[in-house]
Amino acid sequence: MATQADAQELAALRALSARIGSNPHLTQAAGGNTSLKAGDTLWIKASGTWLKDALSDDIMVPVAMVPLIEAVERRDPAADKPQAFAIGALNPRGLRPSIETTVHALMPQRVVLHVHCVDTISLAVQADCEIKAARRLEGVEWAYVPYRRPGLPLAQGIAERLRPGVDVLILGNHGLVVAAETVTDAERLLHRVRSLLARTARTAANADAAALTALAGDSSGYRLPADVEAHAAALDADSRRMAEAGSLYPDHVIFLGRSSVVARPGEHVADVIARLGVKPAAILFPGVGVLMRGDASTGADAMQRCLADVTARIDITARLNYLTAAENDELINWDAEQYRQKLNAAG
Repeated sequence: MATQADAQELAALRALSARIGSNPHLTQAAGGNTSLKAGDTLWIKASGTWLKDALSDDIMVPVAMVPLIEAVERRDPAADKPQAFAIGALNPRGLRPSIETTVHALMPQRVVLHVHCVDTISLAVQADCEIKAARRLEGVEWAYVPYRRPGLPLAQGIAERLRPGVDVLILGNHGLVVAAETVTDAERLLHRVRSLLARTARTAANADAAALTALAGDSSGYRLPADVEAHAAALDADSRRMAEAGSLYPDHVIFLGRSSVVARPGEHVADVIARLGVKPAAILFPGVGVLMRGDASTGADAMQRCLADVTARIDITARLNYLTAAENDELINWDAEQYRQKLNAAG
């Protein structure tokens, strides 16, 4: 049974989660997750929920930690479906725990924060990430974990790199994990690491809304993105080049597809659709801006902005690690991500 101290820490974690979720430079849409260990129970954000809603909605799910860790140690595929370890009596809505529950369970610290910080991602997609991060994180106990599919494969990758005392992880092509014994200390560490990894974004010109409206036409069903910042991916030539070359991190694949669609010179929306045979979630018009499909989810809008924020911070001369075709397929066909997409589509 949770103690009063546990209840107070869980309340503090909810408040911190809402703050993290309200900052698009820290996490976007249903991405990122937070957790608290209370005895043998791990309280973790539910799959498909948004951290920004942590104070207005019950998004934390209790998980039986001991059997889950045992399953990870046995490399039991059951560990890749953390819903089997949820404590039903304390989970009346039947929510699924985060797809990254195993990552949180493996970290020995009581509080774990996993964020999709754009500064970290912009570094984590570069082939020289380890070298550059080592210079910036001197004095921090950290480890680099090469890309693995979220869930059990990522947990196994972390187990291979985890050393006693490590409380910061940079996840290749993914994000950042920080851990501490209290919510206060975890937040303090998060802000410290984020400041050490901060990168200056390249500036871009303003989008041409009138031109975009003309390119959309009267019946295409395309619209402007929710955030004006999203246009930068089309307005900055280097960002556009990086985005068109492939997918850099999992949530891009899930919400926007395998790579960004860039219109060719002279093309309108209808021309792009005719060329591809499908209606992409987003279309980048070089030097003009971005158009989103009319029915694109709020998650897709958030990830289009994330793409602009991330690519604007990547070194323009860096060699980038893109997700492979097999890694893209693995994400798209994964039951856990299909579930998360279903929740996101339902709002």
